[in-house]
Amino acid sequence: MRPNLEELEQLLGYTFQNRALLVRALTHSSSANEQGETSLNPSLGPLDNERLEFLGDSVLGWLVSELLFQRFVNFNEGQLSLLKNHLVSSSHLQYAARHLCLGEFLQLGKGEESAGGRGKQRLLVNAFEAVLAAIYLDGGVDPARRLIVDHALPDDAELQRMAGCGPPHDYRAELDRISRDRDLPRPEYMLLAESGPGHSRVFTVEVRLGKDLAFSAEGPSKKVAAHTAAREICRRLKPVGATTSAEPTL
Repeated sequence: MRPNLEELEQLLGYTFQNRALLVRALTHSSSANEQGETSLNPSLGPLDNERLEFLGDSVLGWLVSELLFQRFVNFNEGQLSLLKNHLVSSSHLQYAARHLCLGEFLQLGKGEESAGGRGKQRLLVNAFEAVLAAIYLDGGVDPARRLIVDHALPDDAELQRMAGCGPPHDYRAELDRISRDRDLPRPEYMLLAESGPGHSRVFTVEVRLGKDLAFSAEGPSKKVAAHTAAREICRRLKPVGATTSAEPTL
């Protein structure tokens, strides 16, 4: 069954002049391979979204760099690069893709569908970049820029917090440092539970320092859950009145 592309266009905030570009941006190679080559113009290349994803990756990097350059006039090259690296990372773009419900609109082959492809990070990130490229080709740079601003950039306040101290804060590394400085036991991380369907798993991870201090947190991956738990332990260990570095967007 074909997805409702008008519904996706409403989510994107953009109406395609050439909707075939959007169809291609949503078509995974597993689906294109099952359907076979049906293009009336072989010069267009394969019918999957891999070429669009290639272009979208470059468009994304360019536009994010431009937006950060214009928004943070007082930041140096290193600070801008650190912030950009987070905003174009797979973990960040996955949330942008989920916000747009791109997984619901993907065209997948039967094998990829049964393997939970609609929730796979790699497929979602590739689809976001392919849709960005499709919008760029269809309407130019302005609607492509709007897509990033509306769906892939945190608000100004969050960007200020992130940019003010460079990269998203690594609380696992901070917890290791605190435990060494205070002669505490080394942090131990334990996966307590996994739940949810294959394409939308929820992980519960506990971090423990010795017998008396522990905290558990949930996340869409073990890494995110462990980071969130470590952040809470760090906060509990900080002396009253201490400030915390920029919070990450996970």
